Amino acid sequence: MKNEQFFDMIQKRNSTRAFDGTTEISKSEITELLNAGMKAPSAWNLQHWKFVVFHGEEAQGKLLPVAYHQNQIKDASCVIAVLADTESAKNVDPVFDPAVKAGYMSQEAKDKLKANVIGAYSTEQRNREQGILNSSLAGMQLILAATAKGWNTCAIGGFDENAFKKAFLTDTRYIPTMLIAIGKEKVAGHPTSRFSAEEMSIWI
Repeated sequence: MKNEQFFDMIQKRNSTRAFDGTTEISKSEITELLNAGMKAPSAWNLQHWKFVVFHGEEAQGKLLPVAYHQNQIKDASCVIAVLADTESAKNVDPVFDPAVKAGYMSQEAKDKLKANVIGAYSTEQRNREQGILNSSLAGMQLILAATAKGWNTCAIGGFDENAFKKAFLTDTRYIPTMLIAIGKEKVAGHPTSRFSAEEMSIWI
């Protein structure tokens, strides 16, 4: 994709409120989008996220009451829940041990990094905040990847967090950040009013 195409895509992208319920998406296409989301930046490369994929009538039907029966949930081709990892310091070893083994990082440097991470993520609030912040980056990257592939999307924050955790999660390490509905629009979205960069920027 050329630079001008990317910026044109950003300008034209909007949230889809009505999906064509007859359009299907393959597992391989979903996996491609998930892999793109995995390339999102994150603090210390800890990758503070996990994805839950709702694909098909049965799976999306289970999510529907948790998301207050919003039509996007049942009519989208799939819905991906982006979870925040509230114990991301545990990712240091699996993320950085391969770098040490390959000779890209010394064991001493890795041990120092691990100590810094543990110190930075020392409170429950900090872990939750960083999990939500960094997993949101993965969510946005997934949305842009889907848009680039010609899919329409809608990021959904309207769902019952406690009901989601009770229904779909067994590990208290993760909490839901957002739902992303992916499919083909049935009704074209309309342009939305946006503040200007001048209005929303402070230059120091």
